[in-house]
Amino acid sequence: MKAIVIEQFGNPSEVLHVRDVPIPEPGRGEVRVRMIASPVNPSDLFVVQGRYGVLPSLPATPGFEGVGIVDKAGPGLLGRLVLGKRVTVINNRGGNWAEYAVIPARQARPVPADIPDEQVASFFVNPATALAMVRHVLAVPKGAWLLQSAAGSALGRMIIKLGRHDGFKTLCVVRRHEAIAELKALGADAVISSSDAPIDEQVRRIVGAEGVHYAIDPVGGDTGSQIFQSLAPDGRMLVYSALSEEPLRIEARPLVAGKRIEGFWLGQWMRQRSIPAALLLFREIANLIRNGVLATDVGPSFPLESVVDAAREAEAVGRPGKVLLRIAKSAD
Repeated sequence: MKAIVIEQFGNPSEVLHVRDVPIPEPGRGEVRVRMIASPVNPSDLFVVQGRYGVLPSLPATPGFEGVGIVDKAGPGLLGRLVLGKRVTVINNRGGNWAEYAVIPARQARPVPADIPDEQVASFFVNPATALAMVRHVLAVPKGAWLLQSAAGSALGRMIIKLGRHDGFKTLCVVRRHEAIAELKALGADAVISSSDAPIDEQVRRIVGAEGVHYAIDPVGGDTGSQIFQSLAPDGRMLVYSALSEEPLRIEARPLVAGKRIEGFWLGQWMRQRSIPAALLLFREIANLIRNGVLATDVGPSFPLESVVDAAREAEAVGRPGKVLLRIAKSAD
């Protein structure tokens, strides 16, 4: 089969290669999936660059999520239950940028037929992260402000739509002034540019002197530090990435006084869920995708052979939607 293989970490244009490799065989409790499509997510590119929190042994094939058809099951009941079904392919080890991938059977989740392949391909990482952080970890109540940086990202846009649906207000931080009108049109309650003035000063002009009670940040560095400074005395902030690769600068006194800052990693959070809880989460996601709340804005698709072009498009500023690797046609 054909697979994308990295033999060293580095610039995607230099280290991503198409290789002919053996078709994998599923072991006990595993299934093999014929891949249809897989998105090019920031987390995938972080792996390629050697910047992700947990890195694979090399050589390795990237790709944490996707959509495909289970074509073979190893020994075990769960695999037989999903054999022949279209599933969202959750691959915490990576490996979905290939014609076939082997994953634990419990991570092959059948998805209703009325959700198209393009949405199933991106069913997990962004929708589950948005839902877990906002509804399950922070539990942002109706009417409250949620402050988020990198709000123009695919995940940031989902959270804006989730806010409109759930009744909380989004205060969005962007770098590009062009994004302000876009996000307001999408439904953001307030949008500010980090280049205009310190973030915490702008936030308090909007929400009042106390600050916000809920915030999320994937940037770190100056941006994340100013997001933390925007919190109310009992405010809570989730850090879910480190795009700037710069440290947060946070004084101890606000922490002692009651402000809280926590890390969030979807994979770790999901491992703490029971199977029934995970199934309920997937049902939530499916319903919100149908309603357009957690639907992914889909951009251009590329074949495996054009993976370098796909990575370049995924890294472009202001790109129109999620970039997909189109690996095979869907089954009828």
